Amino acid sequence: MLNRYDLLTDFENHLLKDEKPSLHLRGLSGSEWLGSHPFTFLEELMYVEQSPVHHPEGSVWEHTLLVVDLAARMRSLSNDPRVLMWSALLHDLGKARTTKVRKGRITAYDHDRHGARLAEEFLRELPVEEALIKKVSRMVRWHMQVLFVVKKLPFADIDRMMAEVPLGEIALLSLCDRLGRGNLDEDGIKKEIENLEYFLNQCQGSPRSPTLRPGSGPNAPAIQELRLPVHPRAGSKNDRHL
Repeated sequence: MLNRYDLLTDFENHLLKDEKPSLHLRGLSGSEWLGSHPFTFLEELMYVEQSPVHHPEGSVWEHTLLVVDLAARMRSLSNDPRVLMWSALLHDLGKARTTKVRKGRITAYDHDRHGARLAEEFLRELPVEEALIKKVSRMVRWHMQVLFVVKKLPFADIDRMMAEVPLGEIALLSLCDRLGRGNLDEDGIKKEIENLEYFLNQCQGSPRSPTLRPGSGPNAPAIQELRLPVHPRAGSKNDRHL
C-alpha cells in the first residue's frame, strides 16, 4: 500500500502532466482514497447542486472537473503551474458549506472566503510545503474577483487582491472558472475573454498593478490564441475548440 507521500506524488503527477486530469479524478469516484480525509472535501462536491441556469453541467464536482481540464490546457501560460492546478481543483470547496436555496434560487454566497479556509485545511493534511498552502488558499480566496469587478459588485477589492496573488495567475484561474460551465458556446467564450480583458484593464489602475498579463512568461501564447474547449462533460474525448 502506498504511503501518503507516494499517494500525493501520484495524484499531483496527474494534475501536472495529464492532458485531461478529470479522467483520473473521475476514476477515483467511490474509491477508498476519495472517501478518506481530507479527500472527503472533494467527495462532498459530488452532492452539491448548482443553479441550472448558470451551471447546467450539474454538481460542483462536475464543474470542478471542467475547470481542472481547462487549467491543464493553460498550464503553459502559468508561472506556477502547481499552484494553478491545485487552485483549480480546490477553488469551490466552499460551496459545500455555503450552498443554500434562497427564494427558489440555489446560491453559494461567500464560498470564496469559506473555500480559502477549507483549501488550507485540505492541504495541511498532505505532505506539502507551507508556501504552496498559502498561495493556493489565497488563489481560492480571490477567484471570484473577475465577476465582482465586471458586475461592479461591492465585494470587488482589487488592491487587496493584488497584494496577495499575482494578477496573471488569478486571471488564469478565474478564466478557467468562468469557462468551466456546460452552456457556453463560442460566443459565450468570447464574452468571458472580453470580461477578463476588462478586469485586467481595471487592475491596471491599481497602484499595485504590474505590467503583466496572463501568459507574459517566455514563449507563452496570448490567451486569445488558446484553443479553448467547448465541452459538455469533463472526461469526454469529444471536445470541440475555437
